[in-house]
Amino acid sequence: MIEKRRFSPDCLRVDPAGEVEAICSRLREVLKNNLRRRGFVLGLSGGIDSSVTAALVVRAVGADRVLGLEMPERHSAEESLRLSSLLARHYGIETCREDITPVLEALRFYRRYEDAVRRVVPEYGQGWKSKIVSSNPIQTGGYNFFSIVVETPEGQRMKRRLPLQAYLEIVAATNFKQRTRKMLEYYHADRCHYAVAGTPNRLEYDQGFFVKQGDGAADVKPIAHLYKSQVYQLAEYLDVPEIIRRRPPTTDTYSLSQGQDEFYFSLPYREMDLCLYAKNNGIQASEVAPFVGLDAAQVEGVFRDIEIKRSTTRYQHQPPFLVGPVPQIDVCMGQG
Repeated sequence: MIEKRRFSPDCLRVDPAGEVEAICSRLREVLKNNLRRRGFVLGLSGGIDSSVTAALVVRAVGADRVLGLEMPERHSAEESLRLSSLLARHYGIETCREDITPVLEALRFYRRYEDAVRRVVPEYGQGWKSKIVSSNPIQTGGYNFFSIVVETPEGQRMKRRLPLQAYLEIVAATNFKQRTRKMLEYYHADRCHYAVAGTPNRLEYDQGFFVKQGDGAADVKPIAHLYKSQVYQLAEYLDVPEIIRRRPPTTDTYSLSQGQDEFYFSLPYREMDLCLYAKNNGIQASEVAPFVGLDAAQVEGVFRDIEIKRSTTRYQHQPPFLVGPVPQIDVCMGQG
Protein backbone atom coordinates (compact mmCIF):
# COMPACT_ATOMS: atom_id res chain seq x y z
CA MET A 1 0.00 0.00 0.00
CA ILE A 2 1.36 3.41 -1.02
CA GLU A 3 1.53 5.85 1.89
CA LYS A 4 -0.23 9.14 1.28
CA ARG A 5 2.24 12.01 1.01
CA ARG A 6 1.99 14.42 3.93
CA PHE A 7 0.94 17.91 2.96
CA SER A 8 3.54 20.67 3.23
CA PRO A 9 5.04 23.36 0.98
CA ASP A 10 7.39 20.64 -0.28
CA CYS A 11 4.44 19.28 -2.27
CA LEU A 12 5.10 22.09 -4.73
CA ARG A 13 8.77 21.24 -5.21
CA VAL A 14 9.73 20.24 -8.74
CA ASP A 15 12.87 18.95 -10.42
CA PRO A 16 13.77 22.15 -12.31
CA ALA A 17 16.18 20.50 -14.74
CA GLY A 18 13.71 17.78 -15.66
CA GLU A 19 10.80 20.23 -15.90
CA VAL A 20 12.74 22.61 -18.14
CA GLU A 21 13.80 19.80 -20.44
CA ALA A 22 10.23 18.49 -20.70
CA ILE A 23 8.80 21.94 -21.45
CA CYS A 24 11.44 22.77 -24.04
CA SER A 25 11.04 19.42 -25.77
CA ARG A 26 7.29 19.94 -25.97
CA LEU A 27 7.73 23.51 -27.25
CA ARG A 28 9.94 22.30 -30.10
CA GLU A 29 7.45 19.56 -30.95
CA VAL A 30 4.44 21.90 -30.94
CA LEU A 31 6.26 24.58 -32.92
CA LYS A 32 7.29 22.12 -35.64
CA ASN A 33 4.35 19.73 -35.87
CA ASN A 34 1.31 21.70 -34.71
CA LEU A 35 1.97 25.39 -35.24
CA ARG A 36 4.49 25.07 -38.09
CA ARG A 37 6.19 28.34 -37.23
CA ARG A 38 9.83 29.43 -37.08
CA GLY A 39 10.10 30.85 -33.58
CA PHE A 40 8.31 32.67 -30.77
CA VAL A 41 7.02 36.15 -29.98
CA LEU A 42 6.10 37.14 -26.43
CA GLY A 43 5.38 40.26 -24.45
CA LEU A 44 8.02 41.22 -21.88
CA SER A 45 6.71 42.92 -18.74
CA GLY A 46 9.68 42.63 -16.41
CA GLY A 47 7.67 40.22 -14.27
CA ILE A 48 8.52 36.68 -13.25
CA ASP A 49 6.09 34.88 -15.58
CA SER A 50 7.11 36.58 -18.82
CA SER A 51 10.78 36.30 -17.80
CA VAL A 52 10.59 32.54 -17.21
CA THR A 53 8.59 32.06 -20.41
CA ALA A 54 11.24 34.02 -22.31
CA ALA A 55 14.01 31.90 -20.79
CA LEU A 56 12.17 28.71 -21.76
CA VAL A 57 11.57 29.64 -25.39
CA VAL A 58 15.18 30.78 -25.71
CA ARG A 59 16.30 27.44 -24.26
CA ALA A 60 13.94 25.63 -26.65
CA VAL A 61 14.76 27.28 -29.99
CA GLY A 62 17.62 29.74 -29.44
CA ALA A 63 17.63 33.49 -28.85
CA ASP A 64 17.90 34.19 -32.58
CA ARG A 65 14.35 32.83 -33.04
CA VAL A 66 12.71 34.77 -30.22
CA LEU A 67 11.31 38.30 -30.36
CA GLY A 68 10.41 40.12 -27.16
CA LEU A 69 7.92 42.97 -27.28
CA GLU A 70 8.08 45.83 -24.79
CA MET A 71 4.71 47.58 -24.78
CA PRO A 72 4.59 50.39 -22.22
CA GLU A 73 1.85 52.99 -21.90
CA ARG A 74 1.17 56.11 -19.84
CA HIS A 75 0.28 54.21 -16.67
CA SER A 76 3.10 51.64 -16.80
CA ALA A 77 5.55 51.45 -13.91
CA GLU A 78 9.00 52.75 -14.83
CA GLU A 79 10.64 49.61 -13.50
CA SER A 80 8.67 47.41 -15.92
CA LEU A 81 10.54 48.74 -18.94
CA ARG A 82 13.86 48.76 -17.11
CA LEU A 83 13.50 45.13 -16.03
CA SER A 84 12.18 43.86 -19.35
CA SER A 85 15.19 45.43 -21.10
CA LEU A 86 17.51 43.86 -18.55
CA LEU A 87 15.91 40.46 -19.16
CA ALA A 88 16.25 40.78 -22.93
CA ARG A 89 19.94 41.68 -22.69
CA HIS A 90 20.52 38.84 -20.23
CA TYR A 91 19.26 36.23 -22.70
CA GLY A 92 20.30 37.98 -25.92
CA ILE A 93 16.72 38.43 -27.11
CA GLU A 94 15.94 40.89 -29.89
CA THR A 95 13.31 43.37 -28.71
CA CYS A 96 10.85 45.72 -30.32
CA ARG A 97 9.37 48.58 -28.30
CA GLU A 98 5.79 49.60 -29.07
CA ASP A 99 4.42 52.44 -26.95
CA ILE A 100 0.69 51.70 -26.92
CA THR A 101 -0.33 55.07 -25.45
CA PRO A 102 -1.33 56.55 -28.87
CA VAL A 103 -3.46 53.49 -29.62
CA LEU A 104 -5.19 53.74 -26.25
CA GLU A 105 -5.76 57.45 -26.80
CA ALA A 106 -7.33 56.73 -30.19
CA LEU A 107 -9.62 54.20 -28.51
CA ARG A 108 -10.48 56.88 -25.92
CA PHE A 109 -9.33 54.54 -23.15
CA TYR A 110 -8.08 57.26 -20.81
CA ARG A 111 -11.25 59.31 -21.19
CA ARG A 112 -13.50 56.26 -20.74
CA TYR A 113 -11.55 55.22 -17.65
CA GLU A 114 -11.59 58.66 -16.07
CA ASP A 115 -15.30 59.11 -16.79
CA ALA A 116 -16.01 55.81 -15.03
CA VAL A 117 -13.92 56.79 -12.00
CA ARG A 118 -15.71 60.14 -11.80
CA ARG A 119 -18.97 58.26 -11.27
CA VAL A 120 -17.78 57.74 -7.68
CA VAL A 121 -15.02 60.38 -7.33
CA PRO A 122 -16.35 63.44 -9.21
CA GLU A 123 -13.21 65.51 -8.55
CA TYR A 124 -10.90 62.90 -10.21
CA GLY A 125 -8.83 64.73 -12.79
CA GLN A 126 -5.44 65.68 -14.24
CA GLY A 127 -2.49 64.25 -12.31
CA TRP A 128 -4.58 61.90 -10.17
CA LYS A 129 -3.74 58.19 -9.94
CA SER A 130 -5.92 55.22 -9.09
CA LYS A 131 -6.39 51.47 -8.85
CA ILE A 132 -9.12 48.96 -8.08
CA VAL A 133 -8.89 46.81 -4.96
CA SER A 134 -11.05 43.87 -3.91
CA SER A 135 -12.50 42.99 -0.56
CA ASN A 136 -10.95 39.95 1.09
CA PRO A 137 -13.49 37.09 0.95
CA ILE A 138 -11.84 35.53 4.00
CA GLN A 139 -12.82 38.56 6.03
CA THR A 140 -16.22 39.14 4.41
CA GLY A 141 -17.51 35.58 4.59
CA GLY A 142 -17.15 34.98 0.86
CA TYR A 143 -18.84 38.21 -0.22
CA ASN A 144 -16.72 40.07 -2.76
CA PHE A 145 -16.92 43.75 -3.66
CA PHE A 146 -14.59 46.27 -5.27
CA SER A 147 -13.43 49.74 -4.35
CA ILE A 148 -11.49 52.45 -6.14
CA VAL A 149 -8.42 53.90 -4.47
CA VAL A 150 -7.46 57.33 -5.79
CA GLU A 151 -4.45 59.52 -5.07
CA THR A 152 -4.38 63.29 -5.58
CA PRO A 153 -1.36 65.03 -7.14
CA GLU A 154 -0.43 66.03 -3.57
CA GLY A 155 -0.32 62.38 -2.47
CA GLN A 156 -3.58 62.25 -0.50
CA ARG A 157 -5.45 58.95 -0.87
CA MET A 158 -9.11 58.06 -0.54
CA LYS A 159 -11.04 54.83 -1.04
CA ARG A 160 -14.63 54.51 -2.19
CA ARG A 161 -16.90 51.55 -2.86
CA LEU A 162 -17.59 50.93 -6.57
CA PRO A 163 -21.15 50.37 -7.77
CA LEU A 164 -21.46 47.58 -10.32
CA GLN A 165 -21.77 49.75 -13.43
CA ALA A 166 -18.72 51.86 -12.60
CA TYR A 167 -16.72 48.71 -11.87
CA LEU A 168 -17.73 47.11 -15.18
CA GLU A 169 -16.85 50.25 -17.13
CA ILE A 170 -13.42 50.52 -15.50
CA VAL A 171 -12.57 46.87 -16.16
CA ALA A 172 -13.91 47.02 -19.72
CA ALA A 173 -11.74 50.06 -20.39
CA THR A 174 -8.54 48.60 -18.88
CA ASN A 175 -9.05 45.45 -20.95
CA PHE A 176 -8.12 47.60 -23.96
CA LYS A 177 -4.53 47.42 -22.72
CA GLN A 178 -4.25 43.61 -22.79
CA ARG A 179 -6.08 43.35 -26.11
CA THR A 180 -3.95 46.05 -27.74
CA ARG A 181 -0.78 44.31 -26.62
CA LYS A 182 -1.99 40.96 -27.93
CA MET A 183 -2.91 42.54 -31.28
CA LEU A 184 0.69 43.72 -31.60
CA GLU A 185 2.07 40.32 -30.57
CA TYR A 186 0.12 38.69 -33.37
CA TYR A 187 1.17 41.38 -35.85
CA HIS A 188 4.83 40.64 -35.16
CA ALA A 189 4.17 36.90 -35.08
CA ASP A 190 2.64 37.09 -38.56
CA ARG A 191 5.45 39.33 -39.78
CA CYS A 192 8.16 36.93 -38.58
CA HIS A 193 6.19 33.70 -39.14
CA TYR A 194 6.47 33.06 -35.40
CA ALA A 195 4.04 31.70 -32.79
CA VAL A 196 2.80 33.67 -29.79
CA ALA A 197 3.90 32.34 -26.40
CA GLY A 198 1.51 33.16 -23.55
CA THR A 199 2.69 33.75 -20.00
CA PRO A 200 -0.05 32.74 -17.49
CA ASN A 201 0.92 30.46 -14.62
CA ARG A 202 -1.42 27.83 -13.17
CA LEU A 203 -2.87 30.10 -10.53
CA GLU A 204 -3.86 32.70 -13.13
CA TYR A 205 -5.02 30.14 -15.69
CA ASP A 206 -7.09 28.13 -13.20
CA GLN A 207 -8.73 31.19 -11.66
CA GLY A 208 -9.43 33.04 -14.90
CA PHE A 209 -7.11 35.91 -14.10
CA PHE A 210 -6.65 37.04 -17.69
CA VAL A 211 -8.51 38.94 -20.39
CA LYS A 212 -10.26 36.93 -23.08
CA GLN A 213 -8.67 37.71 -26.46
CA GLY A 214 -6.12 39.72 -24.49
CA ASP A 215 -3.39 38.22 -22.34
CA GLY A 216 -5.43 34.98 -22.39
CA ALA A 217 -4.78 34.54 -26.13
CA ALA A 218 -1.72 32.60 -27.28
CA ASP A 219 -0.61 29.73 -29.51
CA VAL A 220 1.11 27.93 -26.64
CA LYS A 221 1.24 28.53 -22.87
CA PRO A 222 4.49 27.04 -21.56
CA ILE A 223 3.92 27.57 -17.81
CA ALA A 224 0.13 27.28 -17.44
CA HIS A 225 0.56 23.92 -15.65
CA LEU A 226 3.00 25.36 -13.09
CA TYR A 227 1.99 26.89 -9.76
CA LYS A 228 3.56 30.31 -9.29
CA SER A 229 5.87 28.93 -6.59
CA GLN A 230 7.14 26.45 -9.19
CA VAL A 231 7.68 29.25 -11.70
CA TYR A 232 10.03 30.86 -9.17
CA GLN A 233 11.90 27.56 -8.84
CA LEU A 234 12.43 27.47 -12.60
CA ALA A 235 13.45 31.13 -12.55
CA GLU A 236 16.33 30.36 -10.21
CA TYR A 237 17.41 27.35 -12.29
CA LEU A 238 17.22 29.36 -15.53
CA ASP A 239 19.26 32.20 -14.01
CA VAL A 240 16.55 34.84 -14.33
CA PRO A 241 18.13 38.03 -12.88
CA GLU A 242 17.68 38.19 -9.12
CA ILE A 243 16.16 41.67 -9.24
CA ILE A 244 13.27 40.25 -11.28
CA ARG A 245 12.90 37.26 -8.95
CA ARG A 246 12.61 39.68 -6.00
CA ARG A 247 10.00 41.90 -7.65
CA PRO A 248 6.56 41.51 -6.00
CA PRO A 249 3.90 40.23 -8.42
CA THR A 250 1.94 43.15 -9.85
CA THR A 251 -0.77 43.66 -12.45
CA ASP A 252 0.96 46.81 -13.81
CA THR A 253 -2.43 47.85 -15.21
CA TYR A 254 -3.35 50.88 -13.12
CA SER A 255 -1.52 54.15 -12.50
CA LEU A 256 -1.15 53.21 -8.81
CA SER A 257 0.90 50.13 -7.99
CA GLN A 258 -1.43 47.16 -7.51
CA GLY A 259 -0.58 43.73 -6.12
CA GLN A 260 -2.42 40.71 -7.51
CA ASP A 261 -3.72 39.80 -4.06
CA GLU A 262 -5.14 43.32 -3.69
CA PHE A 263 -7.24 42.94 -6.81
CA TYR A 264 -8.05 39.29 -7.34
CA PHE A 265 -6.60 36.55 -5.16
CA SER A 266 -7.60 35.87 -1.56
CA LEU A 267 -3.99 35.47 -0.40
CA PRO A 268 -0.40 36.18 -1.52
CA TYR A 269 0.74 33.71 -4.15
CA ARG A 270 2.69 31.36 -1.83
CA GLU A 271 -0.32 30.73 0.38
CA MET A 272 -2.71 30.78 -2.57
CA ASP A 273 -0.64 28.12 -4.34
CA LEU A 274 -0.86 25.86 -1.30
CA CYS A 275 -4.62 26.30 -1.04
CA LEU A 276 -5.13 25.65 -4.75
CA TYR A 277 -2.89 22.57 -4.61
CA ALA A 278 -4.83 21.27 -1.63
CA LYS A 279 -8.15 21.95 -3.33
CA ASN A 280 -6.97 20.14 -6.47
CA ASN A 281 -5.74 17.13 -4.53
CA GLY A 282 -8.52 16.63 -1.98
CA ILE A 283 -6.48 17.74 1.03
CA GLN A 284 -8.46 18.79 4.08
CA ALA A 285 -8.53 22.44 5.14
CA SER A 286 -7.31 21.47 8.61
CA GLU A 287 -4.08 20.11 7.08
CA VAL A 288 -3.51 23.29 5.10
CA ALA A 289 -4.29 25.82 7.82
CA PRO A 290 -0.96 25.69 9.75
CA PHE A 291 1.02 26.39 6.56
CA VAL A 292 -0.94 29.45 5.43
CA GLY A 293 -1.52 31.24 8.74
CA LEU A 294 -5.27 30.68 8.78
CA ASP A 295 -7.69 28.50 10.66
CA ALA A 296 -9.55 25.64 8.99
CA ALA A 297 -12.76 27.66 8.53
CA GLN A 298 -10.83 30.41 6.74
CA VAL A 299 -9.15 27.88 4.46
CA GLU A 300 -12.60 26.51 3.61
CA GLY A 301 -13.48 30.08 2.66
CA VAL A 302 -10.52 30.17 0.29
CA PHE A 303 -11.65 26.84 -1.19
CA ARG A 304 -15.10 28.32 -1.82
CA ASP A 305 -13.56 31.39 -3.42
CA ILE A 306 -11.55 29.14 -5.76
CA GLU A 307 -14.75 27.43 -6.88
CA ILE A 308 -16.58 30.74 -7.30
CA LYS A 309 -13.80 32.12 -9.51
CA ARG A 310 -13.74 28.93 -11.57
CA SER A 311 -17.48 29.20 -12.09
CA THR A 312 -17.66 32.91 -12.83
CA THR A 313 -14.66 32.90 -15.21
CA ARG A 314 -15.52 29.72 -17.13
CA TYR A 315 -16.45 32.00 -20.02
CA GLN A 316 -12.78 33.01 -20.20
CA HIS A 317 -11.77 29.48 -21.21
CA GLN A 318 -14.57 28.72 -23.63
CA PRO A 319 -13.95 28.76 -27.40
CA PRO A 320 -16.53 30.30 -29.76
CA PHE A 321 -19.70 28.21 -29.89
CA LEU A 322 -20.99 26.97 -33.23
CA VAL A 323 -24.75 26.71 -33.71
CA GLY A 324 -24.32 23.89 -36.21
CA PRO A 325 -21.65 21.23 -36.81
CA VAL A 326 -18.75 21.71 -39.21
CA PRO A 327 -17.61 18.07 -39.29
CA GLN A 328 -14.66 18.39 -41.64
CA ILE A 329 -13.01 21.02 -39.45
CA ASP A 330 -14.12 19.58 -36.10
CA VAL A 331 -12.65 16.17 -36.97
CA CYS A 332 -9.37 17.74 -38.06
CA MET A 333 -9.17 19.59 -34.75
CA GLY A 334 -9.90 16.45 -32.74
CA GLN A 335 -13.26 17.80 -31.61
CA GLY A 336 -15.53 15.58 -33.68
